[in-house]
Amino acid sequence: MTPTMIGVIGGSGLYDLDTLTDKRWTKVSTPWGPPSDEILTGTLDGVPMAFLPRHGRGHVHSPSTVPYRANIDALKRLGVTDVISISACGSFRETLAPGDFVVIDQFIDRTFARDKSFFGTGCVAHVSMAHPTCPRLGAACLDAAQDAGITVHDGGTYLAMEGPQFSTLAESRMYRDSWGADVIGMTNMPEAKLAREAELCYASLAMVTDYDSWHPDHGAVEISDIIRVLTGNADKARALIARLPALLGADRAPCPHGCDRALDHALMTAPDKRNPALLARLDAVAGRVL
Repeated sequence: MTPTMIGVIGGSGLYDLDTLTDKRWTKVSTPWGPPSDEILTGTLDGVPMAFLPRHGRGHVHSPSTVPYRANIDALKRLGVTDVISISACGSFRETLAPGDFVVIDQFIDRTFARDKSFFGTGCVAHVSMAHPTCPRLGAACLDAAQDAGITVHDGGTYLAMEGPQFSTLAESRMYRDSWGADVIGMTNMPEAKLAREAELCYASLAMVTDYDSWHPDHGAVEISDIIRVLTGNADKARALIARLPALLGADRAPCPHGCDRALDHALMTAPDKRNPALLARLDAVAGRVL
């Protein structure tokens, strides 16, 4: 058993957690540069928690410029064991209405302008992404949402686009009809991939704000409409987060799905061929196996 520490990455509209006790904003340095912002640390019902606003307070980072590697490294460096990613998204399904939450279990990654791995020349690694989220952690988020009275859907495929522009109508129809995506957003990739490389349990909660552009009765996405829904979703997210400590507990066993052992067989580069400079940067995310 190891102590639980919950890490929450807040998306658009969620920039603070006022429910934490003993809270303080902590500056964390990483070998990958500074994270999006200082990290709010504290406790909630006796369980340590760290909150990181993905876009920074004041929303200063676009989806493409979020320092994803620094964010995940900083959380791991603080001792986080379980990461809850909360993000706004558009919906491709009538049944996933604005204001609803979706517990994501699959991704389609269409991003192209971001650093997607901690590893590379000098230390090559390949982790499995067949099941990119942690079922144990996703189930806890589902229970917390239901207990908070949130309309929540269990399972969905998240299409991660580069942005920052919203989809064209043709793209929206393709993602929905041909590719089978359920929601669309701009920030869960490469975040989920990096969390897996860092051996962190990762769950994604998508907060629906709109129907993207495919819906004949809603037309183009309007940022004013999204902001209005974001406000209500942020309050729901805080209510959900408040219920997680009781569900996850103060101590945790090894992940039954192996998230915390993702690097066991992932490293490919022979020990005598590994780059010492890169190994030094991997001290937090891969220290267990190096």
